[in-house]
Amino acid sequence: MSRQKQAEQMRSGKGFIAALDQSGGSTPKALKLYGIGEDAYSNDAEMFGLIHQMRARIATSPAFTGERVIGAILFEKTMDDEISGKPSATYLWEDRGVVPFLKIDKGLEEAKDGVKLMKPIGGLDALLSRAVKAGIFGTKERSVIDAANPAGIAAIVAQQFDLGRQVLAHGLVPIIEPEVTISIADKAEAEDILLAELKRHLDALPADQQVMLKLTLPTKANLYKPLVDHPRVMRVVALSGGYSRDEANALLAQNTGMIASFSRALTEGLSAQQSDAEFNAVLDTTIQSIRDASVAG
Repeated sequence: MSRQKQAEQMRSGKGFIAALDQSGGSTPKALKLYGIGEDAYSNDAEMFGLIHQMRARIATSPAFTGERVIGAILFEKTMDDEISGKPSATYLWEDRGVVPFLKIDKGLEEAKDGVKLMKPIGGLDALLSRAVKAGIFGTKERSVIDAANPAGIAAIVAQQFDLGRQVLAHGLVPIIEPEVTISIADKAEAEDILLAELKRHLDALPADQQVMLKLTLPTKANLYKPLVDHPRVMRVVALSGGYSRDEANALLAQNTGMIASFSRALTEGLSAQQSDAEFNAVLDTTIQSIRDASVAG
């Protein structure tokens, strides 16, 4: 029953997905923005310990509940760790009512044809089996589009759906994330190509399968509305992609049916030096603003 309840929350919940999945490459920057410099740790284990403390502080805040945060994406080490004495995914769902997802990609290949494909994911089936046992609902996998190159975008979407089918075979719901870099000159053209490729692959999915999509906020408002309405799509979520939270919220509110899945924009303004009262107040205001933008369309 819990998976049915989780699926219904993902389809129609009035909130957003928190991206708490900073990986090795992005962790130092995330910690620095949180007020923890690189002199505070001397190895990866200490670094990941500090980022887990930040994530746990967010997850245990009174502001962080399924009423507004309907899901959360976890880094693998977070899934394997505990929050308040419980496995992280268990705590999120049982104590906070937040549906847990797992980031599974392992970084990006070198650029080719204007895109960066995902690196091969070694031991993926074993990881997906472990995720199912841990109570994970779905996965997230990111690749990047840096140019309106039809061949590159076709390759990136094909890779995403190949991986998505492997995830679906384990009973998990994939969040397919072909991110379009917000600073490229031909962003709108890239998004038009991406839309066509996504529709083509979605149309080919079996009628009993659904995926989620995590997409850059589009240049043209409501460009992705056909994906929001597609029967093979459980939900379309938006990444902040380098926009400030205010910018991302304003853009998101223009896109009917899309909800947020923000990372840096979620943690903006939070600091390790804040008292719990200050931290919780900032997080509460942040969560409310992102939730409001997510339901505005």
